[in-house]
Amino acid sequence: SATTKMVSTLASIDTGHEDMIHDAQLDYYGRRLATCSSDRSIKLYDVVGNTHTLVAQLKRHKGPVWEVAWAHPKFGNILASCSYDQTVVIWKETSMGTWEPVHEHTAHKSSVNTIAWAPHECDVPILACGSSDGSFSIVTYEDGKWTSVVKEHAHTTSVTSVSWTLSSPSPSSPTTPTRLLATGGCDNQIRIWRFEGRTLPDKPEHTLSGHADWVRDVAWAPTLGLAPAAIASCSQDGHVFVWTFAQNTWTYQDIYHTSGHPVWRVSWSVSGGILAVSASDNKVTLWKESLDGKWYCVSSVEDGEQAQK
Repeated sequence: SATTKMVSTLASIDTGHEDMIHDAQLDYYGRRLATCSSDRSIKLYDVVGNTHTLVAQLKRHKGPVWEVAWAHPKFGNILASCSYDQTVVIWKETSMGTWEPVHEHTAHKSSVNTIAWAPHECDVPILACGSSDGSFSIVTYEDGKWTSVVKEHAHTTSVTSVSWTLSSPSPSSPTTPTRLLATGGCDNQIRIWRFEGRTLPDKPEHTLSGHADWVRDVAWAPTLGLAPAAIASCSQDGHVFVWTFAQNTWTYQDIYHTSGHPVWRVSWSVSGGILAVSASDNKVTLWKESLDGKWYCVSSVEDGEQAQK
């Protein structure tokens, strides 16, 4: 079917990074942009309309910085970063424009590839970290200090992606929302871990198999927290799956195949109605589910296409 142009370039930013940029994240209000690079630095910009002003450059990592993640503003101005140097650094704005590292997480034995903050409803900052050592860790700030626990052998090889959602509270702890963590790995699998309170789960609640190569990203669809929502996943195999849960079983719909191009990222709109997909062919596509349950592409744009018009 014909696609409608929904994606356009609002602004192009010359970051001044000296090497490849791996991640770019807007904060909760869309007023600050964080970028990170193989040049080992993180850059922060104030965003006003189409104007971006560099306000800080953060240097502490000793290797490429793979991802950055903003905490919810209810916890203050906090940014996390993860790196090939096996560390996660948590930064805090201590005064206007001044950022300080407030915690360095050094529990992993290999590159830390991915990080994600748990939903703010958990009432304390909780960060999941996935590593090439096959483990994930949970970093929590509570009672004035940062603590961490590590889940060894979460995947048989590298953990590439982590994503949180909330589920309905358990009968044993009716006032505490249950957290679900999805992890993707180079073992081609997605695993779902259920967290009750502060206890680290012994084993995954579900293991999702279907991809034929590394899982590059996983993303829970936004939910009201009443039931497990959908999960989007993408892979080195060029496929994008949307997984749904029914009768205690996860099943997937293969919604997109790039004809051999690895797919790097999947990201849901705030309402969960649109799924954005970015792949190594430099295309960004937007997908929407129709009333009959099938997914169709509502927009496709190639890198630079809009800027040339």
